[in-house]
Amino acid sequence: MNKTYFMWIAIHCLVWPLAFWGSGLTLSLQQLSSFCLFLIILFLFPLFADKSLLQTILFSTQTLTLLHIFYPVNQEFNPYLLLVQALVLAEAVFRLSLLQSMIVMLVQFVGLCLVLLQTSLSTNQLAWVVLFTLLTMIGLLYFQLVKRREIEVREKNDALLDEYRRMKRQLVTEEEHARQDERMLIGHEIHDSVGHKLTALLMQLEAFRITASEKDQEKVEKLKELAEQSLEETRRAVKSFKQTEVGGLQGLIRLIRKLEVERFMKINFSVKHGAFAASLTGEQSFAIYRAVQEALTNIMKHSSTREAHISFETPGGSIFRFEVMNPAKTSPFFEEGYGLKAMRERLEKVGGSLDIHHDERQFVVSGSIRLTKMERIE
Repeated sequence: MNKTYFMWIAIHCLVWPLAFWGSGLTLSLQQLSSFCLFLIILFLFPLFADKSLLQTILFSTQTLTLLHIFYPVNQEFNPYLLLVQALVLAEAVFRLSLLQSMIVMLVQFVGLCLVLLQTSLSTNQLAWVVLFTLLTMIGLLYFQLVKRREIEVREKNDALLDEYRRMKRQLVTEEEHARQDERMLIGHEIHDSVGHKLTALLMQLEAFRITASEKDQEKVEKLKELAEQSLEETRRAVKSFKQTEVGGLQGLIRLIRKLEVERFMKINFSVKHGAFAASLTGEQSFAIYRAVQEALTNIMKHSSTREAHISFETPGGSIFRFEVMNPAKTSPFFEEGYGLKAMRERLEKVGGSLDIHHDERQFVVSGSIRLTKMERIE
């Protein structure tokens, strides 16, 4: 059940006591049965939330039960009939389409005319009742038209938003492909030029070593070793160009950009002096990337706000520390799930730790990793 249903129930709880108390209405057994039928229909609406035709029949039936409940006694018209009818009609307009709302209006108007024929109202009183009924119907029909236009505008906005996100994803994919093609081209250029020349240099050094004198053998060996190291580093560089998954701080920047574009997250990212120059190993860098990624994913899934504050720092140059803060109220029954436990285990494997702090104002995930090499951060 949604909130609007309970809102209509609350309005009925206010209107009906006012109608009974103001009119001094005394219900007979038949009128009491009609009132019970009205309440039964009122509580049946949630069962037929997706069946507009049945809702139209139920609203029309409610209108007929009102005519029986407020049927004029001694030709005296009960004005509270108009109040309750307006309430039923307003709910029908809110829930049904324009055509179905007009059907309920027609049933209500015809029934009201039959009731008025049984009363002894003066011409002015009759004109007032008809004018009130017509103005109510016109106002509700105008609301229906405005609501219909709002739904159409919302649908168009949703379609445009979906198209915008699709184009953004396509743009990011094309940029990634272009970047990867460029990396592959650079890798091939390095392999074909530098790699081949280093290989030729090694062959020439080997040929020179064979014919060199003993006093030059040591120098040639060192030169050959240096060339082999250069060739190995070149191969590693070419291999890294072929990798598509990027972790570490560079991957985090790309992840933040992607979330801001596609998920409309508001992310404040700060790097204190020396954090990018920290001597993190590949495993440590990737563990930090996965930890921040998991924290941002949890914010998108469970938080009421799409906002995050991310900070990196290296206090004293001996440890690397990161923090992901979400300014949102946390449930007091919070428990660590599989994602946070896996995050903690991954950080502990690379010599780090994970801390989680939450209160009524924020949820903070922070972690620290001891640097493998002590270095002075200038």
